[in-house]
Amino acid sequence: MNNKIISATPLILLLLTSIIAWQMLGSEKKAPDVMFKTITGKKISLSNLKGKPVIVTFWATDCPACVKEIPLFIDLYNKFHHQGLEIIAVAMTYNPPNLVVKMSKTYNIPYEIALDPRSEIAKKFGNISAIPHTFLISADGQIIMDNLGLFDINKLSKLITNNLKS
Repeated sequence: MNNKIISATPLILLLLTSIIAWQMLGSEKKAPDVMFKTITGKKISLSNLKGKPVIVTFWATDCPACVKEIPLFIDLYNKFHHQGLEIIAVAMTYNPPNLVVKMSKTYNIPYEIALDPRSEIAKKFGNISAIPHTFLISADGQIIMDNLGLFDINKLSKLITNNLKS
């Protein structure tokens, strides 16, 4: 009897690993179709960016961790934008637009910055209130990373690289 249990163990482990992997792959969810209005007045529909990986990050000018991430996002943008990556930083509803514009100029931010005056975008992404909160959306419109707090630049770079190859 013990021999049968021992010989079945690899099969059980394979089955459990397959179930866990299937659940992890199935845990991706479709990004909401939102319309961003940038600080320059440009309107960008997330659905129009399908075919490109997109980072959507929620931030505020008075958030030290958010400000710390800006140079990292600039580096990612400079490294991957020519390959198709888009970045949209969504300022929290309480953040005065004049401060958002001022910070974008101070840091010479090359990616898009959107305002969310009625929290409509934050609600569609799951009622975002804690920041920084960053999402990576795959080229096919699935959320493949949902990160609250400072993100890991190496992990995010690898996810972007893998998504650009697919």
